[in-house]
Amino acid sequence: MTNEAPEGPPIRAVVAPVTPLQQNCTIVWCVKTKRAAIIDPGGETPRLLEILKDQGLSLEKIWVTHGHMDHAGGVAALKAATGVPIEGPHRGDAALIDRIAESGQRFGMPDAQPFAPDRWLEDGDEVTLGETVWQVHHCPGHTPGHVVFFNKAARFAQVGDVLFAGSIGRTDFPGGSYPDLIASITGKLWPLGDDVTFVPGHEQISTFGRERRTNPFVADSVLAEARP
Repeated sequence: MTNEAPEGPPIRAVVAPVTPLQQNCTIVWCVKTKRAAIIDPGGETPRLLEILKDQGLSLEKIWVTHGHMDHAGGVAALKAATGVPIEGPHRGDAALIDRIAESGQRFGMPDAQPFAPDRWLEDGDEVTLGETVWQVHHCPGHTPGHVVFFNKAARFAQVGDVLFAGSIGRTDFPGGSYPDLIASITGKLWPLGDDVTFVPGHEQISTFGRERRTNPFVADSVLAEARP
């Protein structure tokens, strides 16, 4: 079962929760060229390849928001199966990627393996997919090297575990920082616009505007009350 994300030219997207942790792996593609990227392939490689086939897509890139095992544990297998380049995350997550196999054993996912990105990403970088261009925003807090992928034309973002519908990412893992996370959300995500639809790392899709109104952690009213 897959859930289609809202459409917006020039891209389309399908969200496919994977692994026992049900993290949102997203397949995005350029409508004109049918060239696709798989964002955060945490596992279930055969299923993801089947979705590509069903949609008539050609895989061009693997994009990774951050180095946690549930988001990146299947990257190595997908790379081995397809040979396409891996882009992301930021180099700040290198140590987390190195520990993916250890984390997989601990959480009952022995197939999870570390990988070497073909391109580490930095804040302000751009990545391309078919004829589309995406902005990269470095958003530390949940992890040191977390990045967000944003397509301005489609008003669409993949935010990993930075922000959720009604919640925010955890900061109690190694390398986490609550002040950094709040700064990433308010300083990097909110300026992109209230109309931006985002796919979080888990659970349902939302918009930045909705979270600014209703999120109990980062709504504008909540943050205003927290200021001294």
